[in-house]
Amino acid sequence: MTTLTVPVIDLSPFYSGDEQAKRKLAEAIDEVLQDIGFLVVSGHPIDPELIKKTYDVCYEFFGLPESEKMKILQPHDYTVRGYSPLMSEGLSYSIGKKTPPDMKESLWAGPPGEPEAKYLMGDPYHSCELAGTHFLPNLWPEKPRELRPILEEHFRTMREFGFDLHRLFCIALGLPEDYFYKFIDKPFTSFRAVHYPKLEREPEPGQERAGEHSDYDNLTICTVDPGLQCRNRNGDWVDIPVIEDTLVINLGDLLMRWTNDRWVSTRHRVINPPLESDSNHRRLSLIHFVQCNYDAVIECLPTCQSVDHPPKYPPIVATEYIIEKYTKQTRFEQWSEENAELYGTADTESRFEQTDSTH
Repeated sequence: MTTLTVPVIDLSPFYSGDEQAKRKLAEAIDEVLQDIGFLVVSGHPIDPELIKKTYDVCYEFFGLPESEKMKILQPHDYTVRGYSPLMSEGLSYSIGKKTPPDMKESLWAGPPGEPEAKYLMGDPYHSCELAGTHFLPNLWPEKPRELRPILEEHFRTMREFGFDLHRLFCIALGLPEDYFYKFIDKPFTSFRAVHYPKLEREPEPGQERAGEHSDYDNLTICTVDPGLQCRNRNGDWVDIPVIEDTLVINLGDLLMRWTNDRWVSTRHRVINPPLESDSNHRRLSLIHFVQCNYDAVIECLPTCQSVDHPPKYPPIVATEYIIEKYTKQTRFEQWSEENAELYGTADTESRFEQTDSTH
């Protein structure tokens, strides 16, 4: 049966040591990722107190005067570090849709600790031309002072959880549990706290808090407030359930390509509340974009192709895909037909609707 709403799935069997229970869980995950690409998870290892601390300190940061936040302004539109001001990007440009700017501001951080140190020491892998800005040192504000240690703890914890999810996905795909490790042992994963202020005016036509888009990574781990929606196979927008102590997981474009469209990277958005409603208040999302290594070559997995289902996409280097997508949303650029075909923006909708879930 096709999943048309976002289910809640208990991940505790993965941590139980029961191999049969793990396989049964992986089968359920496989079905959801074929059908809707989003799930809400309980039974995960993330401490709720860490989530609360991260929310609190990020709300404190976004409550600062604009002049304070601008001290750590994002240095380039392709460098995911520092502060990104209100209406400085349009996510829908990443799928070829022209819209007014999104009504949000954000704080970016990349891998802390060792990757930053290796970049500063000139380690070839972390500082070469292909690595680009993926391992640049993070930009931290003067206040709140506790923001840096809390976000670094949050980042390391979510990174480990991301490794767990890749292991679970391997079981679902009929691969050795450590298959992805060689592709994700030096990831350029990023964290983003996204703040949506209370609306003070009616949005422009087509303007959302966050425009329709798909994520560009392997997978995304997110804590959300009401307002996040995704599209199901019928083309309907459905609300993502908001349940205490759960996390939202969704598939990204790279794993969709890796699985030959067996799994779907679903379009989603954050809608505007009615201006005069009780739901019109500040909103915050904590988002962990789980990436692979920047030099990983994304090509069809061996268990996702056959004579009847040959590979649909040419191999592509992970960093090239991510940078091309990200610069579109920050520069408000349209896609050429050639690039739309290569990067999968022109026909995402039709691919989602037509994907064969019987692989």
